[in-house]
Amino acid sequence: MMNTSLNNAELQRKLQSELKPGEFISWAGQPDPVRYARSARQVWLFFIPWTAFAIFWMVAATGFLFPSFEDPSNLFFLFGLPFVLIGVGGLSSPIWMRRRAKDIIYAVTDQRALSIEGKRNLRVTSYYPKDLGTIERIEQPDGFGSLMLRSSAYLDADGDRRTKMQGFIAIADVRQVHRLIEELCHQVT
Repeated sequence: MMNTSLNNAELQRKLQSELKPGEFISWAGQPDPVRYARSARQVWLFFIPWTAFAIFWMVAATGFLFPSFEDPSNLFFLFGLPFVLIGVGGLSSPIWMRRRAKDIIYAVTDQRALSIEGKRNLRVTSYYPKDLGTIERIEQPDGFGSLMLRSSAYLDADGDRRTKMQGFIAIADVRQVHRLIEELCHQVT
């Protein structure tokens, strides 16, 4: 039984090209773009005050007056421009996340779970049953949710220990996909 919500022929070809000979797809789908973009909400909230402060700083650097471009000393306010641009980029992160979601494929086969991300440069992550430990399911009342299949620890720039969760984000029928992955794990062991 193949349950797939991949409507795009290009995405189906991309998935088929990653399968091993004899590998069978049990389920394939994509993240919901709107829900996937919500995962960037904290970043977006951070960039609201960032951008506001950067704009305020630029205006304050002009002395709250329209700058005269005749005197080079009046161009100091332009040093704030990169920070405003970074802020605008951060505020637009939900748009980029929605676009990114359209280039993500999640699949469960008879041998593994996998995610394929990207358009030109592909990032393929395979989750084999022997590598899966505890699977965390985060489910919303409407059946959408996320499956955390793997976590990895790393040190950030400050030396603090962080955990990166990997898995299937913002998928429909998350409970059904969770069951398929659990069945896969039991078949192999």
